[in-house]
Amino acid sequence: MKTYLSVAPLAMLTGSLCLSVAAAGDITGKVTLKGTPKAEVPIDLGPQCGKFAKPATTRHYVVGKDGGLANVFVYLKDAKPAPVTVEPTVLDQVGCMYTPYVLAVGVGQKFKVKSSDPEMHNVHAIPKVAGNKEFNLAQPAGAPMIEKSFDVKEVAVRVKCDVHPWMFSYIGVFDNPYFAVTDADGNFKISGVPDGSYTLEAYHLKTHGANAGAAEKIDVKGGIKKDFTITLP
Repeated sequence: MKTYLSVAPLAMLTGSLCLSVAAAGDITGKVTLKGTPKAEVPIDLGPQCGKFAKPATTRHYVVGKDGGLANVFVYLKDAKPAPVTVEPTVLDQVGCMYTPYVLAVGVGQKFKVKSSDPEMHNVHAIPKVAGNKEFNLAQPAGAPMIEKSFDVKEVAVRVKCDVHPWMFSYIGVFDNPYFAVTDADGNFKISGVPDGSYTLEAYHLKTHGANAGAAEKIDVKGGIKKDFTITLP
């Protein structure tokens, strides 16, 4: 007598596994500035930095192609907290300026600060949210990279050089992996977002300051495109 193996239980199991995996997609878009900002102010680099550094200006409004606004934090405000595993950009000191001007990391995620300059700098982080620790460390030319992290969400921690007071950068600290910083033309991409309803916020340091950024409710279903327009105050 022949014995037949039923495949129904296997099919049912496969189906249940597929249903248990949440779909995910990308949030893409562009942040555009409405209005014409004032011209950026040239920075006096002083006698030491002036020997090797290129001319520089303030970076309040960095506007690219078709009015795209750079250096905007774009993130999900209400996504479930989760570790960030993507390696963050290294904060460098080049030509007596911090590069990048705006950097995003996750809560507890290690980031590094280096100096490519032949000049003495110090790295002074000044968080405002309780639980994030201030640090102030010298970084002479050729010194090893500094490695640090922040323990609490904060948008954004100011980092400055006390030796060169025009040098500063901002680090956004997020409690989920769904964040981005707009590029030179205002574009952004947030990858792997599970399907669901969220609040997406675009925050620009000079425009929004101590206030909340521009926020909108979105529904992610396998991906979505969402643009923002930020108006000069």
